[in-house]
Amino acid sequence: MSSSSFRVLAPCSGRVIAITDVPDPVFAQEMVGPGVAIEPDAGPTTVVSPIAGKVIKVMPHAFVILGDGVGVLVHLGINTVRLEGEGFEVIAVQGSEVAAGDPMISWDPATLPSSAGGQDVSPVVPVVLMDGAKGSVASEAIGGAVGVGDLLFVGP
Repeated sequence: MSSSSFRVLAPCSGRVIAITDVPDPVFAQEMVGPGVAIEPDAGPTTVVSPIAGKVIKVMPHAFVILGDGVGVLVHLGINTVRLEGEGFEVIAVQGSEVAAGDPMISWDPATLPSSAGGQDVSPVVPVVLMDGAKGSVASEAIGGAVGVGDLLFVGP
């Protein structure tokens, strides 16, 4: 895999923020891996796969795609696991092959409660290279708006 060819596309539209600005220390400190996050546009949306590959894991609030030996995690919101799937519709099938842009999960970030299980809930969507080196992802998209399928970052 050449470093210039591993392109990660935006799984949803919204404003791109630095991973360090995610309101969750696990993501902000890059414990899961480096990446960026998207403050999603309000309204019903279908989140798509940011890369081509195999669906390794799919849950109502998150999914992992493995492509070219690299896993990419897309996590729909912060503390959304506490919603136990409410408000999410899983489209993707675990174990299936997907192309970049294939529909994965539908949701409406505007309908999330402000808290669940005593934890603050945020609609921010981290997009993370699993097990990547801390600080290894840079994105020219940070601070700007992206549409579904726009280039989010290039993998190291």
